[in-house]
Amino acid sequence: MTSEKVVDFNDVVIVYDDFPAVAGATFCVDAGEIILLQGPNGAGKTTLLRACAGLLQIARGSANVLGCDLQTDRAAVRSRVGLLGHANGLFQDLTVSENMSFWSRLVGANKIDIDQAIDAMGLSGRLSETPVAKLSAGQRRRCALASLIVRRAQLWLLDEPHAGLDAQGRDELDRTLRAARDSGATVIFASHEIERAQSLATRCLLVTSGTVMPV
Repeated sequence: MTSEKVVDFNDVVIVYDDFPAVAGATFCVDAGEIILLQGPNGAGKTTLLRACAGLLQIARGSANVLGCDLQTDRAAVRSRVGLLGHANGLFQDLTVSENMSFWSRLVGANKIDIDQAIDAMGLSGRLSETPVAKLSAGQRRRCALASLIVRRAQLWLLDEPHAGLDAQGRDELDRTLRAARDSGATVIFASHEIERAQSLATRCLLVTSGTVMPV
C-alpha cells in the first residue's frame, strides 16, 4: 500500500524577473510527513513554500498539491493549506480571540476549537482578550500558529516558525506540529535551527540553487 502524495513536484521551474528562483525542483511529500527544508538564504525555500500554497505561477514542470494541479488551478488549494511566513497574517487591532473567531467562521470551527487552539499555544486567560498589536513578537507568533490550528489546514507550510519564540514557545510549537501530524495534517517547514528542526522532522530535504535533493 502506497502513501497518499500531498505534494508532487516534477521538474518545476518558477521565474522571478526573468531569473529562475526554482530551477527544476523534483520532490514528493507523503501524507503525515514533517519535512524540513534546509539550505542557505536565497536557495529557494520560501519560494517553494509559497508555490505549495498556490501563490506563485509555475513556469514549467508539473506541480500537484493535495490533488490540485497548480498549473491549471492554483486557487483550488489555497483554502486547504496554512502558510505562515515571516509576516504573521494577523489583524493587529483585533484580540487573539477575535482573530481566532474570524478564521473559525471561514472553516466552520466552533468555540471549543478556538479555546483548544488558544490553550495549545499558551494564550488563554488575559492574553486571549489582548489586541494583537499589544502582544510581544513571540506572542504574536503563537497567535499565528493558533490560527493554523483553528483553520484545520491539511498542509502546514512554515517559514522559520521558531523565530521570535522563547524556549517554552519553541517546545509548544514542536508539540503542536507533532499533534497536527497525528491528527492527519502534513507539515513542510524551513529552518536554520538545524539541531532542533532535524529532531522534529521525519525527513529532510536540501534546497540549493533552486533545486531539491535528499539530505
